Amino acid sequence: MNSVTPRLFIAATEQNAGKTTTSLGLFSALRKTHGRIGFIKPVGQRFVEVDGKRIDEDSVLIDQTFAVHTPLEAMSPIAVEPDFTRRYIENSNNEFLVRRIQNSFDRAAWEKDFVIIEGTGHAGVGSVFDLSNARVAKLLGSKVLLIAGGGIGKPIDEVALNKALFDKEGVEMVGVILNKIMPSKFDYVCDFARRGLKRLGIDLIGAIPEEPILANATLGQICKSTRGQFINGKTKSRRRVQKVVIGAMNSGHAMQHFKPGTLIITPGDREDVILAALSSSTLSENDGHSIAGLVLSGDLVPNSPIMELLKNSDVPTIASPLDSYTVASSIHSMTVKTLPGDVEKIDKIQTLIERYVEVDRLMGKL
Repeated sequence: MNSVTPRLFIAATEQNAGKTTTSLGLFSALRKTHGRIGFIKPVGQRFVEVDGKRIDEDSVLIDQTFAVHTPLEAMSPIAVEPDFTRRYIENSNNEFLVRRIQNSFDRAAWEKDFVIIEGTGHAGVGSVFDLSNARVAKLLGSKVLLIAGGGIGKPIDEVALNKALFDKEGVEMVGVILNKIMPSKFDYVCDFARRGLKRLGIDLIGAIPEEPILANATLGQICKSTRGQFINGKTKSRRRVQKVVIGAMNSGHAMQHFKPGTLIITPGDREDVILAALSSSTLSENDGHSIAGLVLSGDLVPNSPIMELLKNSDVPTIASPLDSYTVASSIHSMTVKTLPGDVEKIDKIQTLIERYVEVDRLMGKL
């Protein structure tokens, strides 16, 4: 296996801590100073079908954003399918999986000056099939950068726990990035977290404030999460939702919540709320302060004249079979991933990494 090309393993203390955000931002930053950058996600849990192959969605994101010029199957050698663990426990084909990962790394590193390796979840994820993040980092001869949530006590405790497993595998952790720190507590958290980590012999390499645009779902993502379908405005599926309101009150009260970026969830037969939303949108369409859209819940639709008004309006509208409470809960609990082509979000990620992560100091540790 290639042991020459410099590499870095991006791990985290938990799922959705910011590994992909960090990988994407570092990829952009390193291209400016280190030339050709490669990428691999050895073990992926969320995948999409590409030319009949199951490819981790983060590998697709990186490839479509940066044109990596590496076969996708090499960037995503193992996709953990629903029955993957059961089949592994029955057959224990570890040697085959190890060879697949190492051979894929060789291909991902071919003619590259640096390789970013993205892990999956915390250090122990994958242990059930003998390929924990710590084990994979060891197999690929990589040092580790750990991403943790914004805070002091809980993140530092989690860092210590993860470090123990990397230490057990003989893998060096070069530092930590704290992500999603509340802006109002940013300086305070950075100060005490840096001191707390230093007590454990760990460097704080970066601290990134919480950025609303990275957490705000698009209408398209909400449509998928609520098992809905667009009945109008599908071309605006990338519009971001800043706030969610259930329109269960009378239309007069509901209109007080019709603010820019707000998604209104209302039963499909609440025609008064729907008409109020249409009216509000018409009044504000010239100044760009329209609501984000409507979700008609409960598998209900308004009468034909109002449906016609909706279809001819400027208001993106989703029809969902779920009730209003379940729609709101689904939106609240959904994981908002960065998607290929999401230029505004990708630009923001690149800016955050370059501004808040000490990239040069990180590279000096490798």
